[in-house]
Amino acid sequence: MSTPIPAGHTDPATTITNATTTPAAQVAGADVVRAVVKGVPDRVSADGLEEKFDARWSGEGTFAFDRSKTREQIYSIDTPPPTASGSLHVGHVFSYTHTDLIARYKRMRGYEVFYPMGWDDNGLPTERRVQNYYGVRCDPSLPYVENFEPPHEGTDGKNVKPADQVPVSRRNFIELCERLTTEDEQKFEELWRRLGLSVDWSQTYQTIGADSIATAQRAFVRNLARGEAYQAEAPGLWDVTFQTAVAQAELEARDYPGHYHKVAFGRPDGGKVFIETTRPELIPAVVALIAHPDDERYQHLFGTTVTSPLFGVEVPVLAHHAAEPDKGAGIAMCCTFGDLTDVQWWRELQLPTRSIVQRDGRITREVPEWIEGGAGEALFGEISGMTTFSARKAIVEALRSSGDLEGEPVPTQRKANFFEKGDKPLEIVTSRQWYIRNGGRDSELRDELLARGKELDFHPDHMRVRYENWVGGLNGDWLISRQRFFGVPIPLWYPVLPSGEVDHANPIVPSEDRLPVDPTSQAPEGFTEDQRGEPGGFVGDADVMDTWATSSLSPQIVSGWERDEDLWQRVFPMDLRPQGQDIIRTWLFSSVVRAHLENGALPWRNAAISGWILDPDRKKMSKSKGNVVTPMDLLVEHGSDAVRYWAASARLGADAAFEVGQMKIGRRLAIKVLNASKFALSFGLDPESGGGEILLDPAAVTVDLDRAMLAGLATVAEQATAAFEAYDHTRALEVTETFFWTFCDDYLELVKDRAYGDGAGSTAGSAETLSARTALAIALDTQLRLLAPYLPFATEEVWSWWREGSVHRAAWPTAEPLRAGAAGVDATHLTAAGNALAAIRKVKSEAKTSMRAPVLAGTLAVPAADLPAVQLAIGDVRAAGRVTGGLTLVETAEGQGDPNVQGGMVTSDVELGEPEPRKKG
Repeated sequence: MSTPIPAGHTDPATTITNATTTPAAQVAGADVVRAVVKGVPDRVSADGLEEKFDARWSGEGTFAFDRSKTREQIYSIDTPPPTASGSLHVGHVFSYTHTDLIARYKRMRGYEVFYPMGWDDNGLPTERRVQNYYGVRCDPSLPYVENFEPPHEGTDGKNVKPADQVPVSRRNFIELCERLTTEDEQKFEELWRRLGLSVDWSQTYQTIGADSIATAQRAFVRNLARGEAYQAEAPGLWDVTFQTAVAQAELEARDYPGHYHKVAFGRPDGGKVFIETTRPELIPAVVALIAHPDDERYQHLFGTTVTSPLFGVEVPVLAHHAAEPDKGAGIAMCCTFGDLTDVQWWRELQLPTRSIVQRDGRITREVPEWIEGGAGEALFGEISGMTTFSARKAIVEALRSSGDLEGEPVPTQRKANFFEKGDKPLEIVTSRQWYIRNGGRDSELRDELLARGKELDFHPDHMRVRYENWVGGLNGDWLISRQRFFGVPIPLWYPVLPSGEVDHANPIVPSEDRLPVDPTSQAPEGFTEDQRGEPGGFVGDADVMDTWATSSLSPQIVSGWERDEDLWQRVFPMDLRPQGQDIIRTWLFSSVVRAHLENGALPWRNAAISGWILDPDRKKMSKSKGNVVTPMDLLVEHGSDAVRYWAASARLGADAAFEVGQMKIGRRLAIKVLNASKFALSFGLDPESGGGEILLDPAAVTVDLDRAMLAGLATVAEQATAAFEAYDHTRALEVTETFFWTFCDDYLELVKDRAYGDGAGSTAGSAETLSARTALAIALDTQLRLLAPYLPFATEEVWSWWREGSVHRAAWPTAEPLRAGAAGVDATHLTAAGNALAAIRKVKSEAKTSMRAPVLAGTLAVPAADLPAVQLAIGDVRAAGRVTGGLTLVETAEGQGDPNVQGGMVTSDVELGEPEPRKKG
């Protein structure tokens, strides 16, 4: 379905933009449209165009958003805020180019494009980078130091070992985070500008900026008031390296080496029950043995108890459908907590909690009460404080000694959950955390969110199933609290009871007009700072929100929710969310959740999903794999238009290989645009000034060959428009580029003599020459606009030679004026003439002579269907083929066409002369 022209805009089909009219001359009763050529350079080059036009676009406000437009006139984009930690890689260039293609197209279609840029500052990536770059680590117990200067500046490219990092206060650490992200963001903007993103650089935000913090905190406070946010002390995934809770959406299942240990539990009758486990260090935490209810091997044990080896703790044998009879011994120990299945069993079977792994990944330093005084107290004392790896070795050795280990451990590869940014398996630790309801435990909300997914237009549509699979597979609510430092503070305080106990059940919530707040440095209303931590006083929540809890609100942040009502009414809900396929489950889904809960709507109408960039081994490029390519060198070496061409050659949702060869093709195209444009604008200009006027009125196109070219171009305009409306930028590029090369290789060659006024029957002032020159100008005008989203710098350079304003503010070309100029002539006329020229050139090529060699005589056999078109264009064919003698046209006999020549045309009895020497100068 085509997008309607917004109210208040003129349909580009009815105008030729940025041209001046000269009423003095008339052609077919219509005003003659002329463009003034200011001057074409003697030599053209693609080098230096990025700096030239970035400065011009900024100075002239070419892409500045005009907020006087109404909602139906605006196309708004929720641009992904890149993580401001380190450097961008070529995958970012790939996907952000896709967004810019749509932005530029919509702008040329008459929409006012709201195209902001954000920076995702907060979160673990930034903290890690600051730790390594400055050689510091955060210690919240330390006091703030004025004018602190870090011990290291990261200029040598080496990371500082954790043991050598200098502890600093939380406030000092956050200041360093802000300092480094500001520097990184400046570099990112420089790269984006060089790439040619048509962003309005006055519309930027930071996810750690005051507006973003206030937005995230306001949404949280409202979630809390509606019962959508809640806190719970429960088992959750925990990264021992980063010392923070991890959400389901941040998990990666990876192979992890381990060993199966066959361990005996004792039965009351003296018998043994063997289980197989990869985590024997958790035997002190066992709360039950569990088998499948239909497993005949263990049915007689259900309802009885067994005793754990080494520690002598009595635990029940229970049945649960999640047990796997064909895995290991078919009976498993449930420990609180070894994996997510343990959590399921613990919750559904209402088992006790016996946690022994602490937040630092070590065994608890105090002997638990269920072990205290028993046979295993001394052994537990030995492993207390150990890492789980060291405790495992000690427990296995003890099992060997006691005889409870059957055989030797068997090596295996087990699947373990990792934090996507971590390198150690996650533990499951019981802690108090904040959650937002997302349908994981509420079937009604899940169905509502699935319905939202059906409302959203995915491009390509098959990406919808990833959203549906994720929502349908959720098994818990969204964990949003993080035990980190650089992030949006959870805006709550808790009363301290007279006993000194913290009352987490009755948080102190700030009023919205106080936001943003930092509970670790500000007191709540009605309290003073000296009451912090005191009985009868308060404590601030020290946690921050998950980075997705802020990024999920990017539509609200950029649209001015509760901050700028005028902007909000003009741009929300937004039109487009462009993003990668790997964060459908995180960014896209969480954004839908927040807008559904807060606004009762989708945050945008369309989601454009880019594929991945693959390295030469067909692996996804990512920083964690170390196989990324940084883009600035590519942009400098090949030119931004060339890199954009490579990116545009891949469709949405499709993975693409990193190919320098494709960039070289793009550079060749950009240079050809410059050279072909120079040629097309060279006819009839003042030789002294290089200037002059060029006619753009389709009514002046009177020669059928020229009309055929316009007919073909009309079809291209239709196809490219339909492709862009379907978010298929690659198809639009394919049809445009194919026509452009045909235009250069065939049409330019066919008409150049006539355009100079040297062709048969043409003079500088003849209608035939005027037809060629006008057709060339119209074709150039149209193709520059069709190529502008892809090659913004080369097309803007050519536009500046002969047009006012920017090509990127010109109207997108439409077919109607081109079809009117074609006057009913079919595009196949040009194809036939081009094939005839190719047949003549083939003879010269086979004779290994110059294309300038004259054809003194010959016969050209043409298929019957093409013969009338070739006859009409014979003057141009003769001129382009340097046919100076007789050329007889005959109809090709059936089956006699040359299969090596397009169109099946055959030359015979050709006599070639000597090429004329090139004219000097």
